[in-house]
Amino acid sequence: MNLDRLTELRKKKKWSLQYTADRLGIAKSTYAGYESGYRRPSFEALALLADLFETTCDDLLGRTPHHEQISLEVTEPNKLAVDGKTLTKEEAIGVVAFVRAKRTIEEKR
Repeated sequence: MNLDRLTELRKKKKWSLQYTADRLGIAKSTYAGYESGYRRPSFEALALLADLFETTCDDLLGRTPHHEQISLEVTEPNKLAVDGKTLTKEEAIGVVAFVRAKRTIEEKR
């Protein structure tokens, strides 16, 4: 497990060890053990951690560089941003076209 990544995600949210443990429903010492490497989370705990920090299990395990994670957010009604930049109308149309094409391909499988 990428211990630095777990600490980085927690600190980015400005959460204490206790607050993070409370959100996970575990003891503070258990969560601190995850960050220090003293304990390894179960598969279920790993999934909870990924959900809590809005990332993937692969990211937490160090299997993908976190800079490759896509930041997707709705910035205001009908506005979509990727990596902090609002999509232009043309980019949004392209995204929709891609999703529709991907769904069509998957439905044919």
